[in-house]
Amino acid sequence: MVNSLENAPPHQVVIVGGGFGGLYAAKALGKAKVNVTLIDKRNFHLFQPLLYQVATGTLSPADISSPLRSVLSKSKNTQVLLGEVDDINPEAQEVIIGEKRVPYDTLIVATGAKHSYFGKDEWEEFAPGLKTVEDAIEMRRRIFSAFEAAEQETDPEKRLALLTFVIVGGGPTGVELAGAIAELAYQTLKEDFRNIDTSETQVLLLEGMDRILPPFAPDLSAAAAASLKELGVVVETKALVTKIENDIVTLKQGEEVREIASKTILWAAGVKASPMGKVLAERTGAQCDRAGRVIVESDLSIKGYDNIFVVGDLAHFSHQHGKPLPGVAPVAKQEGEYVASLIQKRLQGQTLPSFNYTDHGSLAMIGQNSAVVDLGFIKLKGFFAWLFWLLIHIYFLIEFDNKLVVTIQWAWNYITRNRGARLITGQDSAKKLEADGSNIHYQTPVDRRPVNV
Repeated sequence: MVNSLENAPPHQVVIVGGGFGGLYAAKALGKAKVNVTLIDKRNFHLFQPLLYQVATGTLSPADISSPLRSVLSKSKNTQVLLGEVDDINPEAQEVIIGEKRVPYDTLIVATGAKHSYFGKDEWEEFAPGLKTVEDAIEMRRRIFSAFEAAEQETDPEKRLALLTFVIVGGGPTGVELAGAIAELAYQTLKEDFRNIDTSETQVLLLEGMDRILPPFAPDLSAAAAASLKELGVVVETKALVTKIENDIVTLKQGEEVREIASKTILWAAGVKASPMGKVLAERTGAQCDRAGRVIVESDLSIKGYDNIFVVGDLAHFSHQHGKPLPGVAPVAKQEGEYVASLIQKRLQGQTLPSFNYTDHGSLAMIGQNSAVVDLGFIKLKGFFAWLFWLLIHIYFLIEFDNKLVVTIQWAWNYITRNRGARLITGQDSAKKLEADGSNIHYQTPVDRRPVNV
């Protein structure tokens, strides 16, 4: 319980996770009369909404990352610990990092989520997701290595597989990845190779539901699909992936079963909560949903533990509309700030009403000069939606340096249509992408679509 006695030692707030929820909670407590300890296994905050631009060579990882110590340097009541939390002892009110014990009076857990393969974790080898810097760098390696390998490939069938990009999942991440890869192939790279025509690239976006961007209004989903088609992306809806193995995607549409050979398969279809959800369930008796998210009370606390809060993608908060809030940055930001305010109110012997999320809208980038934005009271698409998307993402970047660098980089890319971060790093690309004739085949080739460049 929160101790408000004036002669008591400073109230200890421990925050686990430096994403949007944890970082905004720490920032909101920066001038409060409490001691704050922020623990993260990374020393930086990552702006995940722009990870796809790292994966497609528009931005570098440092452009969308901010050192946690730098962000919180002016909060003299806050310390940052680099480490991974192994366990929590609610009775002793301790967070356990290896042999170290960190005491708390109030605990905020904001460890986020990772990509989910719906029980088919073996697919990750063939179809990486996009949640971390390492994920983005691996995607970037695969994307650009595919073009490099195709340049040297003489077998037409193998070259086709190298120039076929399959994105599984038609939510915002999948849509943005598909549009960015199409622009790469049909615009940025079209003059860079001598033995291949990059306009022969096939970008396929698979969505299991009846339209892409399901959370958006149907007319915006249709507009997004039309923009992707204009870019050259083939959008397949009601397409359920049943198998991914040896660079082959098996999908089912109604009664039709198809196999598509692709050397670059990217996953954007689902997420699951971090393992901390299971730890909290075991230690506090909290209930979790099917995705592993912790079901929280109306003030974001865990039932029976009013000094333990869960925010961001790890929290299942359904008190407002009867269904969980989406796992997006604005939700985590508002939840973190709410819990910070609640802690300060409690220390003053007061309280706050239940958490209430203010939805300012949804947005997704399709490509240069094209996006869709749903603000509730108004819907935008095309150039003005694209411009709004740019401004919002620059606004939400944490540090001024990042805002400036990203603005300049985007302006330069807009003028030159070039992407300056097209680095291939990591594993030996030549060995990794060596074509295996035993598994490269097409039963039903993907239809080409006209491309406007």
